Amino acid sequence: MTHEVINQVPPLVGHDAADDPALLDGLDREGAGWAAEEVHELGRLAGTRQAQELGRLANEHPPVLRTHDRYGDRIDEVEFHPAWHELMRTAVTHGLHAAPWAQTREGAHVARAAKFYVWRVDAGHGCPISMTYAAVPALRQAPELAERFEPLLTAGSYDFGLRAPLTKSGLLAGMSMTEKQGGSDVRANTTRAVPSADGDYRLTGHKWFTSAPMCDVFLTLAQAPGGLTCFLVPRVLPDGSLNPLRLMRLKDKLGNRSNASAEVEYEGAVAWRVGDEGRGVRTIIEMVNMTRLDCVIGAAGGMRHGVVEAVHHASHRRAFGRYLVEQPLMRNVLADLAVESEAATVLMTRLAGATDRSVRGDDTESAFKRLALAVGKYWVCKRAPSHAAEALECLGGNGYVEDSGMPRLFRESPLNSIWEGSGNVAALDVLRAMTREPQAVEAFFAELDAASGSDRRLDEAVRSLRTALGDTGDIESGARRIVERMALTLQGALLVRHGHPAVADAFCASRLAGDWGRAYGTLPPGLDHGTLIERAAPKIG
Repeated sequence: MTHEVINQVPPLVGHDAADDPALLDGLDREGAGWAAEEVHELGRLAGTRQAQELGRLANEHPPVLRTHDRYGDRIDEVEFHPAWHELMRTAVTHGLHAAPWAQTREGAHVARAAKFYVWRVDAGHGCPISMTYAAVPALRQAPELAERFEPLLTAGSYDFGLRAPLTKSGLLAGMSMTEKQGGSDVRANTTRAVPSADGDYRLTGHKWFTSAPMCDVFLTLAQAPGGLTCFLVPRVLPDGSLNPLRLMRLKDKLGNRSNASAEVEYEGAVAWRVGDEGRGVRTIIEMVNMTRLDCVIGAAGGMRHGVVEAVHHASHRRAFGRYLVEQPLMRNVLADLAVESEAATVLMTRLAGATDRSVRGDDTESAFKRLALAVGKYWVCKRAPSHAAEALECLGGNGYVEDSGMPRLFRESPLNSIWEGSGNVAALDVLRAMTREPQAVEAFFAELDAASGSDRRLDEAVRSLRTALGDTGDIESGARRIVERMALTLQGALLVRHGHPAVADAFCASRLAGDWGRAYGTLPPGLDHGTLIERAAPKIG
């Protein structure tokens, strides 16, 4: 009699996660409008109770390492909950992995980015999906290996299990780069690669972080006689025997818990060289760039998920006689979160478009991507944790409990900033690109100049950025300040040209003109909060 449930928010189910104006506009603008229905199909699936339950189960039942079988033989296998396999099957069959590399249609990489963005029911399983996508361009530097493995990496078949790679209907690729003593400094790697008489190599050493050890093949770095070199390492050898990759333990991580990350001992593991000896970093850099793109996509997708949850809650929860969404201060918070989300999304779609055109041979877009991707990776990923924290707070105590799903979003939020080069690595990469590749700087400013004259606040920000870049004194210690300004001006230029006027106005007033506090919910007066919030409101039913 005392437990009457009132004023609780209904579940956020039955909506289309792809019903996102900034995403759909970008999809069309970047040459992938033809894929809109495919993206909506996946978005509607993401909005179902069944898909959300799969994500919950995969997260609550993390992978288990089985090093030996009952007889004492090494098996080095990772066991997953069935929910994980269902999520992976969905991702692969919808082409979120390496499928775009097998397509010639314009916008294929943009379409894939949009799908990766909306399929956010569990972030962990996106790791092997992302690495498989990124492995293909690196593997193409070994044409004979690419000829054998690329058709299986791009195939739409999820074929889990330890079997010889070329006997399977589809493959997944992982990465095995970092070591205890080096981390991001992969040139400090000590794993040895010794050539054998049959033309293969034998790898011996310890890898501190092997992402997704249940994958079929791995790109890894090791010290060959000619220096640091990239290799392709299979989990199972062509004769069906296990390659001696000993899984020592799985990492106990803050988030991303549905996915396995392992420490691995190579005990004379068979490896096939990818690229020339001594050019391992140069060989692997394209894979790094592709996974950096996915870091931006993942962070932007997380922001969209967070603001949608916050707006949904505020639209149904009453406090002090009114719905939260009707209260001026909460409206400011929600609008601010929406601006940040749309700025991330418009940049993400632009980077996906640049990637697609770069793959197709557009040198100008390649130059733009070289600089803008590092800028975007630094800034969008850096913004994700504070955005997730504020979105969680919009739900109050309800957001702090696991049932809401917001703690999982919050724990996941730092990952993309750490993966593929933490904040300092990304910022310093921007400085290197500006020093070594002046054409990238020209392409970056050409993008900003395309919006010239559209908004005085943006024009002033671009002028200020040019001045700042001209002062090279102590530039390394100030790299984060420089890259932050580059990111904000780029987001502003994209929003002024392509975004909704209300979003562009709010962004330029707060992020560029400086009429903004140090927390979300400090937008200046006079902005169109209603439009900003409406664009983030999920449409259920």
